[in-house]
Amino acid sequence: MGESLLLITIITLVVLTIRRARPVILENPVIIQRPGQYHITLAPQLNRAQTFIEQIAKQFAQLHLSGGDLSTQYFEVRDPKVFSKGESSYLLAIALRGGVLYFQAVNPKPLQDDIGSHYKTLHEFSEAAMLHHPLSESADEWGAEKLGGSVETVAGQLKIVVKVLQTTD
Repeated sequence: MGESLLLITIITLVVLTIRRARPVILENPVIIQRPGQYHITLAPQLNRAQTFIEQIAKQFAQLHLSGGDLSTQYFEVRDPKVFSKGESSYLLAIALRGGVLYFQAVNPKPLQDDIGSHYKTLHEFSEAAMLHHPLSESADEWGAEKLGGSVETVAGQLKIVVKVLQTTD
């Protein structure tokens, strides 16, 4: 009887260890909301970007004290921990509205002849997501610098490559 219980326990531990070793990639969008702090929208298969994004929110909250809104900033993120194979980067938009950080992460569309197509993909998605949260005040340049600095700091700590996307207007 004791041997059977020991065998079942060992098998259970092995199965649990194997299941935890494989990362779970979700096929549906993920929305994470911490009221008064941040709102994250992750496109399908980007759920592993959550740690990076939450650390940006934490870092920015420590640095930013003013209550002004920030216009949306756009980034291309190369994080090898997010993708198992195939894709190499994802696009991230970050905005501050009413004291809440809004993050949108999407997979890029294949590049066209247009150099700014990554920016356009992210801009369209972000504008649709932020439609109900318009920019209420003039942009806070100091806060925008702190947000960019927070992204760079966290990316450096996690060994993630981040590129700021510029408009081609």
